[in-house]
Amino acid sequence: MKLGAWMAMLAMTTGCATGSPVGAWVAADPVRYRSASAPAFPRAALSSEVAVRESPRAPAKASAPSKAPAVAKAPAPARASAKPRPTVTPAKQTPASPAPTGNPRERVLATARALVGQSTVQVNGRRYPADCTALIEATYAQAGVKFRGTLKPGDNGVTALYRYARANGRVYTDGRPVPGDLVFFRETYDQNRDGRRNDGLTHVGLVDGVDADGTVTVIHRVKRGVVRYRMNLARPHLPRDPKTGEVLNDMLRSPAPGQPHVLTGQLFAAFGSVLPSGTTKPMAVAAR
Repeated sequence: MKLGAWMAMLAMTTGCATGSPVGAWVAADPVRYRSASAPAFPRAALSSEVAVRESPRAPAKASAPSKAPAVAKAPAPARASAKPRPTVTPAKQTPASPAPTGNPRERVLATARALVGQSTVQVNGRRYPADCTALIEATYAQAGVKFRGTLKPGDNGVTALYRYARANGRVYTDGRPVPGDLVFFRETYDQNRDGRRNDGLTHVGLVDGVDADGTVTVIHRVKRGVVRYRMNLARPHLPRDPKTGEVLNDMLRSPAPGQPHVLTGQLFAAFGSVLPSGTTKPMAVAAR
């Protein structure tokens, strides 16, 4: 199948609802999701499919961890229960270009970081669809990765990327993630509109960095553009650290009436690695 036709199929079957990506602060927005596929990998099935046969990396100990990129300081909330604001780095609306490096992982990260703050995904003169999978397609293309050959009937775009990671790399849930790896989320919206949390994989981003406390910074495409969110799997139900006020998990799913917001750590499904391990340059984190 030609790449153009495959990309068109992926755009039509994305789990991020092409034209209305999930995430950001959309609780007050009238969002209409248009899914072209049935739900894939319901919760029970996904849990048994995640490959834990390979422990990718042991958690960091005394060595200096990879740092997330500089982000603007968010004001501390009046109470620990205040809702966290997504961390966004403003950027001019200019097309991104990959960094001149031979390291595939660095090229992916440089492209993703250059896109943060953009309302559209445009790389090397090519404009990609407005959904989460398009960001992955655009950034990983700079490393020569083409997500082809794993799409099956009934899959959405996120599930297709998950299948590719399983077939061409590994999918894991334990250990410290590596910048550039994929991050899969489940049930970020009601894809099949049945009012139940049974939609399987619906969203994807990539790891930008990991703080000393284990908080992962994720770059992903949401409704308003490319942004950075935080995710802490050790404390997935906390939006902020009650002692310091630091953001631990951003809101990723708007709540149903009378229900709380659902956080990134609560909707995490797995990490995926398909890039050479390589070395990545740590980036300093601004005081927050």
